[in-house]
Amino acid sequence: MTALTETRPPEAQRPVALVTGASGGMGSEIVRALSSTHTVIAVGRDGQALASLNAETGCTTAPVDLADPSAIAGLAAGLTRLDVLVHAAAIARPLSVENATVADWRAHFDVDVVAPAELTRLTLPLLRTAQGTVVFVGSGASTRPVAGSAVYTAAKHALRGLADVLRIDEEPYRIRVVTIAPGQTDTRMLRAMLPADAYDSERYIRPQSIAEVVRFVVDAPADVHLTDIAVRPRQEIARL
Repeated sequence: MTALTETRPPEAQRPVALVTGASGGMGSEIVRALSSTHTVIAVGRDGQALASLNAETGCTTAPVDLADPSAIAGLAAGLTRLDVLVHAAAIARPLSVENATVADWRAHFDVDVVAPAELTRLTLPLLRTAQGTVVFVGSGASTRPVAGSAVYTAAKHALRGLADVLRIDEEPYRIRVVTIAPGQTDTRMLRAMLPADAYDSERYIRPQSIAEVVRFVVDAPADVHLTDIAVRPRQEIARL
């Protein structure tokens, strides 16, 4: 079982949120946004970043490699309540069909599609009890082709399809399932995909803004179900 590290007493009256990708720019901002009202479990691979987040927000931390199914199972086994599940973890490399290997395809799909599907499956009983909310952080690449990025684009298309079917299947249990599809966002992931001389952070969405959208979804009135939210830069960027 994956060990969870918590520095404050448990608050049974607070809803519980689990956020993957919490050691990244977008995931860490989502943790900050939810920590004021939720007991947040921050899942990520960077232990140092998680420790800093813990010191800042009091979140529970879980260093987990989402490419490892046994680690996902251990994480899920340690939960007793779950109201909000946010899938923010992803890998993205600029790979075309021509230059992608089988290992590239498997690595992307393992983290970007299989891991969120498996974590959701294992936590469904808790989410059903809570009539909870599942948030998939997708990408504008799931609706718009991105030149030279076939692997990531395909993975995000698959993630959106996963969310759409999950929404239908879990409707009897009143689980809310939403896909948030950000456009270009100022993160380490985007920096790694663009040439340094072409990167202009002022043109891109702030990670904090995506976190505010997640907060909006979580706070939505009980009688509504937000499903697909596209978040684009204020000044549209046609291509990466």
